[in-house]
Parts: sequence; C-alpha cells; structure tokens
Amino acid sequence: MEELESSELGTLEYWENRYKNEIKNFQDHGDTGEIWFGEDIADRIVRWFIKNVEPEASIVDIGCGNGLILIELANAGYKNLTGLDYSEEAINLANNIAKKRNLSVKYHVSDVLNGIRDNYKIIHDKGTYDAISLSEGASRTKQTYLQNVHKCLNDSGKFIITSCNWTENELIEQFSNYFVLESTVQTPQFKFGGKIGNVVSICIFKKIPT
Repeated sequence: MEELESSELGTLEYWENRYKNEIKNFQDHGDTGEIWFGEDIADRIVRWFIKNVEPEASIVDIGCGNGLILIELANAGYKNLTGLDYSEEAINLANNIAKKRNLSVKYHVSDVLNGIRDNYKIIHDKGTYDAISLSEGASRTKQTYLQNVHKCLNDSGKFIITSCNWTENELIEQFSNYFVLESTVQTPQFKFGGKIGNVVSICIFKKIPT
C-alpha cells in the first residue's frame, strides 16, 4: 500500500501554532475551535459511545486536540475520561474549555509514539492516525503508533478510530497484526463513477491478544 505524501499537518510545530491561535480566540470570544470532520461526525461518535459504552469505562482520547469529544462525553455522564495530545497548546485549550464548563476531564501532554502509561477500556482516535500518516517516515511511525495503542488497550476493550485519509478496508489491512474489525459507524456516502464510498470512516476494532 502506498504511503501518503508528508505534510505540515504531520508536524508538532503546525499544531502548536494552530492551538495557540485557538486559545486566543477562546479567551477573546469563547470560540472553542474547529470540530475536526464536522459536528455530524462528532455526534455520531458520541452516540456510539452512549449506546455501547458504560459511563464508568476508562476512556482515553489520543490526540484529543481541544477535547470536545471528551467534553460531550462528560456532559453525557461519563466519569473516567483522559485526553492526551503531544501539543502543549492543545492541552492548555482543552483544560480551559473544561474548566469554564465545570467538567472533570484529565488532560496530559503525551505523545502516543513515546508510549502510553496506563491501560484503558476504550481508546478513541479522531484524526491522529491521519496526522501521523502525513509525517516524515510515516511507515515506521504508524507501526510504533499501533504497537503502543495495542499495548495500552485492555484485552476486552475497543479501539474506535475516525479517518478521512484511509478507507475501512485500508484500515483493516494496516491494523491486521494488532486488531480485528468488530463494527463500523455509518457515515455519509458519495457516489462517483458508479461506485459508492465514504468521505470519513469510523471503525471499531477489537484487540488481538498477545
């Protein structure tokens, strides 16, 4: 499978600058920043959680950005929420939003490529694997990502990932040494040249035990 061309979206410098601007906008206007993949996709993810995951489950959002998925889960009654991002500015923004809304979410500066300290029942990724796929040396870093996610997921846990760079079948192929597909969340479709596809893929994977 061909790799994607590298992009500034795969660099820490890009995200630090972006979230630095978003912090200023939040402080000046209360704007929480962009919802990656749009509100509809975020709503579909939150609905999946509410339908399939108990409120006491340990949940980590890797590459949480402004933390809005976790904010929505906290509003829905989830208690054990952790957000990780390698951008310190992103974590600052997420903490500011949670504090202003009086919600309890644990946020930490952490790079998934350096490993994840704890174990979780649910791992959520919306866009982080996509960004890693756009980094220099993506083939190697993607394997490190998968190894670390696999290691910190409980054997009975679930890994839910949202991607706009990779199709469902491509994710299945790339994850085959670590995870097996359990289900998907339906997303808007498009039709081109007689074929039907999805702009965004939301897949739920089970861990292959070591």
